[in-house]
Amino acid sequence: MNAALKEKLTTLPVQAGVYFHKDATGQIIYVGKAAVLKNRVRQYFQASRRRDPKTEALIAEIADTDWVTVESELDALFLEAEMVRRYMPRYNILLRDDKSSLYVRINYNDAHPTISFTHRPLDDKAQYFGPFFNGGEVKRALRHLRKVFPYSTHSATTIPKRACLQYHLGLCPGLEEHKTSLTEYRANLRKLMQFLRGERQKLVDRMQHDMLAAAKKQQFERAAELRNQFYALKALSKQIVFSDTEFLDISKDRGLQGLADLLGMRKVPQRIEGYDISHMQGTDNVASMVVFTNGIPDKAAYRKFKMRLPGNNDFAHMNEALSRRLSVKNVKEWGLPDIFLIDGGKGQLAAAIEARDNAGIDRPMIGLAKREEEIVVHIAKSGVVPSQIAMQQHGCVVRQSDDFMLLLLPKSSDIVKLLQRVRDESHRFAVSYHSVLKGKRQTASLLDTIEGVGPVTRKKLIKSFGSLQGVKQATQEELAALLGPKKAKSLFDQLH
Repeated sequence: MNAALKEKLTTLPVQAGVYFHKDATGQIIYVGKAAVLKNRVRQYFQASRRRDPKTEALIAEIADTDWVTVESELDALFLEAEMVRRYMPRYNILLRDDKSSLYVRINYNDAHPTISFTHRPLDDKAQYFGPFFNGGEVKRALRHLRKVFPYSTHSATTIPKRACLQYHLGLCPGLEEHKTSLTEYRANLRKLMQFLRGERQKLVDRMQHDMLAAAKKQQFERAAELRNQFYALKALSKQIVFSDTEFLDISKDRGLQGLADLLGMRKVPQRIEGYDISHMQGTDNVASMVVFTNGIPDKAAYRKFKMRLPGNNDFAHMNEALSRRLSVKNVKEWGLPDIFLIDGGKGQLAAAIEARDNAGIDRPMIGLAKREEEIVVHIAKSGVVPSQIAMQQHGCVVRQSDDFMLLLLPKSSDIVKLLQRVRDESHRFAVSYHSVLKGKRQTASLLDTIEGVGPVTRKKLIKSFGSLQGVKQATQEELAALLGPKKAKSLFDQLH
């Protein structure tokens, strides 16, 4: 350990946080979390500790360590997950083997909402929270939260006929015997989801307001329930609390700070919006809008657009997507980002800038070209003035093409990793929506060719059997139970 690092470690705080080990070039090689930063980080440099070879190799490369303090262990857990996902430090990959990240899934709109865990979030209208790389700790956190916000864990096929043991322990709402109404249960889930989104203080304030309002209306039983939940929540916050970006000092985020310095922005961008287009040979055209707040995905703010313009024209579709996003109604409801990131090169960025200017909006807008991962800036219209000093500091290669400036940073740059993270998420979201539309169209087109199957029957079939393949595999008796013998025979004969 060098003298500068040894001196720096004496300033480690006794708070929870995330630490960043860096090599001699300043590249982040490992990201970790700690309940107490002072204790955890110092353990790496204790000669008496026995370590496996991979950890020894990591420690041999550590030339510097940085950290960010947060309010609780789970704040650190969430932030660690996002930083590993963004920077992909090589020792995180080596030391974690091939474990997948974990998401918390809440199917809020179902008739029997449940909470479960999954490694693969889907566009199935459920709410997802994550990803988390420490699944065991997240599951323990949900067990604590369940004492404050009782929830069901039964799947659609395991719903019991009577109230389960968990209900009698105060952990389940008891929907099976109508111990709690669906309306009340969903209201409770909204509180839990608000807590998972990190809106702790808003939730506490709202519960206190509702408790006082119920008491004022002499609804004493309701007031007592809210009081018990309120104090349970307050007590819980001292033990285990979910991540909340509002407590994060984003100026310590190397990617965000570097982006602001590079582009000459007056402040670090708190909200970044990313856009991408997806289609298949000009069909099922869609656009995605993803939102990163303080460098972390804000999935509740994601939006998707089904394109109205036909054909294969990425430039026109990008212009349409930005025009619709920047309508007066949407600007009022969604606000505006600190910077727009367009997936594509000069053509896509020019189309997006045209839509922005037509809407009379004054916000920075840049592109990220896939081929070389170049940051694309319109010299006159992007709304940023790249800093010569920052470009030199970050090893940026600059070239000019027509009215555009193309900035090529090293692939290891924190700025590039941040922008890639936003770009890749917008691409994933666009492709998943495109796949949904494509699947629906293909299913609908085949059933449309079958005599006697109209929109109502088609919807009924897909709802009952799940997919076109499910309809094909259904027996004539199963179809008859749904459609009647005559129509079932006709459908069965035509399918087979």
